[in-house]
Amino acid sequence: MSPKSFAAVLPLSPVLSTPDRLKDLLFSAASNLVAAVIILIIGFTIARLAGRWLERVLTRSLHIDSTLVPVSTTTVRYGIIALTLIAVLGRFGVQTTSLIAVLGAAGLAVGLALQGTLSNVAAGVMLLFLRPFRVGDYITAAGTGGTVREIGLFTTVLIDADLVYISVPNSMIFSSSITNYSREPTRRVNFTVGIDYSDDVEKAQAIILDLLKSDPRILPDPAPAAPVGALSASSVDIIVRCWTSTSDYWSVLYDLQKRVKLALDKAGITIPYPQHVVQFRDGSGGSLPTGVPTPGSAAGLTPPR
Repeated sequence: MSPKSFAAVLPLSPVLSTPDRLKDLLFSAASNLVAAVIILIIGFTIARLAGRWLERVLTRSLHIDSTLVPVSTTTVRYGIIALTLIAVLGRFGVQTTSLIAVLGAAGLAVGLALQGTLSNVAAGVMLLFLRPFRVGDYITAAGTGGTVREIGLFTTVLIDADLVYISVPNSMIFSSSITNYSREPTRRVNFTVGIDYSDDVEKAQAIILDLLKSDPRILPDPAPAAPVGALSASSVDIIVRCWTSTSDYWSVLYDLQKRVKLALDKAGITIPYPQHVVQFRDGSGGSLPTGVPTPGSAAGLTPPR
């Protein structure tokens, strides 16, 4: 077969036979690559700037709960990044509708493999919707406690009293009992003071009530009280009870305990040590503080009978 007849049977490809066509393809590929890089740079920059701008706007707004700020900014940022990637793929001629279908099937498979992780996302959404606590509240949940710094899609960040960073999965918090100490505007201060049986109970109660009523941090309603809580083995227990704002709770608690002790000392009312009365067979007996060995106990002997 002659070369001419061979060429007639198997014509050369237009790409290989036409240099201009090859140049056009290379130029198109290079331009698409440059455009894709530019789109990526612009998209990621816009995502970062939009996230920061939204965070500033939501933080300054008086009508937006600070709990929603981290999740909102993260959602906007990743949404812009996803649109950027779709635009880049479309630049290279990829059918985005087919890609979304493939990603949906892959997402289903990944979701089945990462059920625990996705449960944290679902729990995070429920925490944001139900709002059992907000940023800045002090809570105890899932066996730990601290001030809420951030509620994310996967974890909730707590800072405990020692300024230790604690990250707790949302699913653990949502499935456990949550105690919020900051939710209500007021809290009750409650502690017990024991006085000696020989002291005047009514006098001690009057001293404590005068202290409670003279403190401007203590609310007049509900009224403070100092009832007798129990007749213990070594003391008459008086309950010191009052109400204050949640922000003043710890300062009021610590300050009141000190002031009550000093006021009772000044009035000559004693706070007794635990005591036991020991009675012997010969009729003798006495009162010994707890921890003081009975006669003969130091030598391993029993009291005389």
